[in-house]
Amino acid sequence: MALYTHHLPAWKRREVEEIKADVGRYALIGLVDMYGIPAAQLQQIRRNLRGSAKLKMTRNTLIEHAFAELGGEIAALAGRLSGHSALIFTNDNPFRLFKQLEKTKTKMAAKPGEKAPEDIVVEKGPTSFKPGPIVGELQQAGIPAAIEAGKVKIRETKTVVKKGDAITPKQADVLAKLGIKPMDVGLILQAAYFEGSLYEPSVLAIDEDMIAGQITLAASQAFNLSVNAIIPTVETAAPIIARAVREARGLAIEASIYEKDVIDGIIGKAQRESAALQNMVGGS
Repeated sequence: MALYTHHLPAWKRREVEEIKADVGRYALIGLVDMYGIPAAQLQQIRRNLRGSAKLKMTRNTLIEHAFAELGGEIAALAGRLSGHSALIFTNDNPFRLFKQLEKTKTKMAAKPGEKAPEDIVVEKGPTSFKPGPIVGELQQAGIPAAIEAGKVKIRETKTVVKKGDAITPKQADVLAKLGIKPMDVGLILQAAYFEGSLYEPSVLAIDEDMIAGQITLAASQAFNLSVNAIIPTVETAAPIIARAVREARGLAIEASIYEKDVIDGIIGKAQRESAALQNMVGGS
């Protein structure tokens, strides 16, 4: 569908031109989902991003106008827009931006109807609640509770909501009272355009510890292969020579080849064999 941008009011035209200018000014253009972020937290996120990224909130239709006018690959980014999208601009690469945005997330109490991001587990043990209606509320939310020593106690560890299930009003109320905040709230990167390519969050969410472990394992396997296949490198030349020396010495001792460096080994071998022979003769 064609976008007739020349019919835009002046203020909308200024917004479109500002978006286009920022696209040319920054290396990375991204879309972030801002759903459910309280105003106070949003201000803190803005402060945290200051100097490294620019967050711009505007109407989705104006973002579509700007991207359509720019054309090319960036126009595909408009397809990732949602009802709560905002623009983010930075000169960092998308992996660093994704990691930075993950750090902006904080834990919040669950609202009724929200889906659990992970299994929500309530651990057994005493609570700070005094006997009262809270016991019934806990039980109605599926949490086994009893009164013990004048305090409300949760009798067993319980998975209250499984990952992906909607949180009921009763569960949300009880979890809030227990101080359990299962919801991650923060800027969620929907997609990023960087150096001609579109990056999805699934590609950017890498486990750095896992990758480091894989690199360490690969390096160890390459080192062992180099040594065992006798392929000398700067790192493996010394271990290869040391291994060759040990094997040559072992062969010389076994074959009783008299050299000054293995005489002691040959004598030691002869002594062990002599002792073993004496034990056999004495035992018989």
